[in-house]
Amino acid sequence: MEQINRIELLGIVGSVRTQQIGERRMSKFTMVTNRAYKNKEGAPVIESTWHNVTAFEGRQVQNLDRLEKGRPVHVWGRLQIQHYTGFDGTERTSVDVLCSRLEFIRREEEVVYEM
Repeated sequence: MEQINRIELLGIVGSVRTQQIGERRMSKFTMVTNRAYKNKEGAPVIESTWHNVTAFEGRQVQNLDRLEKGRPVHVWGRLQIQHYTGFDGTERTSVDVLCSRLEFIRREEEVVYEM
């Protein structure tokens, strides 16, 4: 039986931190995904979920300089869970997305209309 650890996210970039590691560049960024629905009373609700993403520049992850706050992106990757002890001695768990493919989504103002 093949086991699968795969995630796909379409959302908006929050904070971004890019650095050079050896020959490759790496970005750690946050992104938010929103889910809209109506509650029992019929009132609209938007549920936001924040994700931590790590992307190493490569064949399917390019142009990390284009990552900026507010930019829509499509991310494919896998989940990685890490357990660690915080500075205060508390055991913590971190869930990160290790990006294997990154696509930038065009924003409305970037759309070029042809006549």
